[in-house]
Amino acid sequence: MNAGKEQGKAVVLLSGGMDSCVCAAMARERHGTGSVALVHASYGQRTERREARAFTEIADFFGVRERLMVRLEHFRAIGGSALTDARIAVPENELGTAGEPRGVDSGTGKKVGATRSAIPVTYVPFRNAHFLSVAVSWAEALGAGAIYIGAVAEDSSGYPDCRPEYYRVFQELIRAGTKPETEIEMVTPVIAMRKSEIIRRGIELGAPLDLTWSCYQGEDLACGVCDSCALRLRAFAEAGVADPIAYRRAVAAER
Repeated sequence: MNAGKEQGKAVVLLSGGMDSCVCAAMARERHGTGSVALVHASYGQRTERREARAFTEIADFFGVRERLMVRLEHFRAIGGSALTDARIAVPENELGTAGEPRGVDSGTGKKVGATRSAIPVTYVPFRNAHFLSVAVSWAEALGAGAIYIGAVAEDSSGYPDCRPEYYRVFQELIRAGTKPETEIEMVTPVIAMRKSEIIRRGIELGAPLDLTWSCYQGEDLACGVCDSCALRLRAFAEAGVADPIAYRRAVAAER
């Protein structure tokens, strides 16, 4: 990227979480506030109201007026994830020895510890493809030249739709499935960063980390014990910075 502002509009997927907030700050730095459009998708997740509030507050903080909020209700009907199916419990205090969530082995379907093949029960089947499809449709309608998403491959939950190769393939899909004159770049600026690095970058950019929401199950106070809270708490500990949000209870974060 050039040192100056990037040309053209950028659509940024903003969930209301820490990674997407910093991703939005990076897009704003590169393109300018007036050239950033923010999109948020609710999908029947347990904390959809709290995440929608975080989106609005972060968008207000950044001064971005162009916003799109959509509802993808079919995820609740599809199920298959602890985030959208009330019958599946959200794991608590279950980070593996490597600091990654335990989950379900993709080959056997059995619960396993933190391994390369472990897919946490909080994985929402192929969710990011649905988010990206909305973003691509809006970007093409707006004439935007970039889509930003705060996917993180390392130091995260091991979701298959957060892998770098996933976005390389999706870039090809955009080229094949849009108008010949459409040119949209898929940008994943934090995908190779550790969460502690994302925090430090966010602080450098003045991102409102205090407005972000990471918890999988709490809407008044963050629970402090789900995988997402545990990963967040560990990241702030590694960064040597106090987490600005309140927790109901917080497990000790291992460095």
